[in-house]
Formats: sequence, structure tokens, C-alpha cells
Amino acid sequence: MHRPTLFLTAALLLLGLASPAMAFDIEAHRGGRALYPENTLQAFKMSLAFHLVTLELDVGVTKDGVLVVSHERRLNPDLARAPDGNYVAPPGPLLIDLPLAEVQSYDVGQIRPGSDYARQFPEQQVISGDVPPPRIPTLKQVFDLVRGSGKDRVRLNIETKLDPALPNEAPDPERFVSLLLGLIEAEHFTDRVMIQSFDWRTLQLVQQRAPRISTVYLSRQSGKTPTVSLTEATRWTAGFNPADHGGSLPRTIQAAGGKVWSPFFTDVTPELIAEAHALGLEVVVWTVNKPADIAQLIDDGVDGIISDRPDVLRKVAADKGVANPTGELRLQSTKPRAHPD
Repeated sequence: MHRPTLFLTAALLLLGLASPAMAFDIEAHRGGRALYPENTLQAFKMSLAFHLVTLELDVGVTKDGVLVVSHERRLNPDLARAPDGNYVAPPGPLLIDLPLAEVQSYDVGQIRPGSDYARQFPEQQVISGDVPPPRIPTLKQVFDLVRGSGKDRVRLNIETKLDPALPNEAPDPERFVSLLLGLIEAEHFTDRVMIQSFDWRTLQLVQQRAPRISTVYLSRQSGKTPTVSLTEATRWTAGFNPADHGGSLPRTIQAAGGKVWSPFFTDVTPELIAEAHALGLEVVVWTVNKPADIAQLIDDGVDGIISDRPDVLRKVAADKGVANPTGELRLQSTKPRAHPD
């Protein structure tokens, strides 16, 4: 751990600002897509066996207003096969244009052979022969699966999939959030979910309507598709501008009312993690698959990691002493946490 982090940790302890220890959050990205077909009931069921803390998943909305689990706002041409066995043609039809019955007529149990996606995850198991084969599940089906598993401590981190620049590809934020919160309340999952998004408009609405639910502010500063800038508001940030908060993304998220900051893992430093903790934010990074990266981020003080490889993440976390290697009960981290104002 870097020296500034140690100094801040010690200062917080001396000032009595540290909150009770928090458990390390092990999250299976899209249900553990390196191992099983992403965002399927089969993947979620298998990932539950890794004694993880959280299932990470994405939701969209069908033409008839049903929340379904899908990373894309469209049927993915690398995943969805029609009843005739052919994969859908790119770019794939929008979920918002299809009724649930049609969405669930597609088989999503095997990545398109020869695709870049297939080369990215060569170890993903093909699920074939199931009757019926893997389908795009509804969010209610995932709730039912988790409830039926008996794993009462497992939570869901649910991402709303919409883009402010593409308003015709998903419901508007008001309707999206109304549908999502309505289902969560009806299924009595309020205390077992977090809602995350790159589109912070939805998070603002969740905070207004369901303040008991933690909001997770996704961000990416690097790469080809950054969603945040430290010098201006972007279409993703619901009018919040880090320049108004000393150029600090953690301070911006605190001002927005967030509980968790979820940055791309290469965008964080030990100093930023310590700053977020001092503001009362948890830091859960995405998407980390290499053991060395996982180990380094644990050493740097993150509160949780989202990974395509929940098996690898679970093992490294156990080796680092932040997870019990044989069961769901986890050791407590010792990172201090400042009480928010």
C-alpha cells in the first residue's frame, strides 16, 4: 500500500471516523461469463456455488414492459440463435421492439463460433441439450432462482442499460426506474439489491424514490468510450460536473448521493480509493480477471471486485484473507470508512 494511503488510514482511525468493518464484495460479472453463457439462469445457478457475495447483471425492457436480463439493448448477434439455428444478423433487433415471448424464443447457450467474443472466452461452457435451452431470463426469474437457492446473503447488483444519446433504444429513465422499483418491491428484494448505471439519471431517480437501495455510480475515464470527464459534465453524469467538486470524481459522486463508486479498474489508485473511503463511499471495481490484478487491487484497498472469473476471484480473495475459503461467511476487512455527513 502506498504511503499516502497509510497516512490517511491512520489519520481517520485517530480521528475516530472509521465505521464498522465491511465485508469484501465478490461479484460474478454477468453471472461469470468466462465460464458460462452470460446472464442466463444456468450461469447464475452455477456461480452461486462459488460462495460469492453478489450476482452482477444487466437489465433491459421488452415491448410489453417486462424486465429481462441482457447486457445489450438488442439481441446480441454473437449470442442469440433463432429457432432455425441461425444467429441473428447484426446489429440485432432492439429488445424494446420485441414482446417477451419472442425475446425468449432465442437460444443463448453458445457463443457464435469464430467470433471475437468466442476467442475472448474460450473456456466458456456450451450449454446444449437442455430442454428448453438457455433463454434470456426475466429479472423475476432471477429473483426466483436466488430466493430458491436458500442463499439468503447473496445480493444482486442490477445495471440499467440505457444511453442518453440513444433514447429510442430503451424506455426513458422515469419508466425504466418505475418498472424496476415496482418489481423489486413486489418481490420483496429491496434489501438485497443495488442499482448501478453509467447513466446517472436513473440513479438520481432511485435515490428519490427508494432511498433504502444503494446506488452504484459506474464510470470509465480511459479507453475509447469514456463516460466521465474531470473537467465537464458528460451526457452520462446527469448534470454533475467534477470541475465543480475540485476535479474529484469521488467528491462528485458523494455530492450526487451515491453510496458506491464503481470505476474501471485501471482508473483507480490507492490515493483515490482512500479519498473515496474518507467520503464514506465504497469502491467496487470492474471487470478484473487476472489473478495478479485482483491481488493488487485487494492490496490497494478496494471493497469489492466484479469479475468474469468468480472462481479465480474467490480463490485470490481467500488467499489474501478477505474471504473464507470454505463457506459464505467472510472475514471482515479492516479498511476504515468515514461516516458521510
